[in-house]
Amino acid sequence: MSYLISVIVTTFNREDALEAVLSALSRQSDQTFEVVIADDGSPSMTAAMVERWRSRLAVPLTHVWQMNCGFRAAEIRNRAILACRGEYCVFLDGDCVAPPDFIATHRKLAQRGWFVTGNRVLLSPALTAAVLEEHLRPEAWSVRAWIGQRLRGEVNRLAALLRLPFGPLRRLRSRQWRGARSCNLGIWRSDLERIDGFDASYTGWGREDSDLLIRLLRSGLRRKDGRFATGVIHLWHPHVDRAQLAANDARLHAVLQSERTRAQRGLSALRETAEIGGNGHVRAQS
Repeated sequence: MSYLISVIVTTFNREDALEAVLSALSRQSDQTFEVVIADDGSPSMTAAMVERWRSRLAVPLTHVWQMNCGFRAAEIRNRAILACRGEYCVFLDGDCVAPPDFIATHRKLAQRGWFVTGNRVLLSPALTAAVLEEHLRPEAWSVRAWIGQRLRGEVNRLAALLRLPFGPLRRLRSRQWRGARSCNLGIWRSDLERIDGFDASYTGWGREDSDLLIRLLRSGLRRKDGRFATGVIHLWHPHVDRAQLAANDARLHAVLQSERTRAQRGLSALRETAEIGGNGHVRAQS
C-alpha cells in the first residue's frame, strides 16, 4: 500500500528532544510519509531548528504553530490535521523516539474500521540526558544493550521493545478506550473527520486523548493493539502542570454520560480561521 502517512509530532519548547525525534524519523525503512510538527506555542528557536531539518529529511516537513496560551494539545493537533496531506495519521509526541520500522509497522497494522494504539518505554532522567547531550541513537540499540539499561534501572520496562506476530490477539481490547495514549496512535484521516477531530474544549494537561478514543469507539470504530510492534522510546520530562485535570475529568465524565461522537470544538471550528502558507509553515494567532 503506497498511501501517504502523516506523522503528527506534538511539541512545546524542547528542541533537543524534537531533534532526536526527527533524527529517528529520518532513518525510517518506509519513506512514504510526511512529518507535521504540531507546535503548541514554542518560541522561535523551534521553528529555526525545524527549518534546518527541512533539507535533511527525505520526506516533506511542515511546521504548524499556535500562540502560547497554555497547554492546548487538542487544538494544535487539530491544526496539524488540517495541514496534513496523508490518508492515515500517526500521532507521536515530540519526546518519543521511533524505531526504524515504526512507519512500516503502523502501515501493516492499519485497517479500515480500526485505529491502532501503541506503547512506550520510559527512560530515566540520567539516560535521557545522556541520549540528548551525546546525540545517542537508542532506537538502534541491541537487545543486550537494553537489558543492561534495564538492569541498571535506567528504563521502566522492556516489553515495549519486544516484537510479537500480528494476529487476532491484537483485537482482544477492541472496545476499550482505557490505557491508550495519543503519544503513539494511528487513525485514518477520514475517521478523524467523521468525529471532527480532537475536542479543543480540553485545555491544560489530560483527558483529551481519552475523549477522542471514546468518540471513535462510539462512532463504530474498533481498537487494534499495537503493543509489541510499534513501541517508542519516551524521553524523560518533568511533570507538566495538572491544575486543569479535575475540570477535564468532569468534562470526560460528561462525554461518557452522553451519546456524542463529534467534538464540541473540533476541526470544523478551525477551518475558517486556519492560515495555511505555501512554504511549509502554518501559523495561528489564537
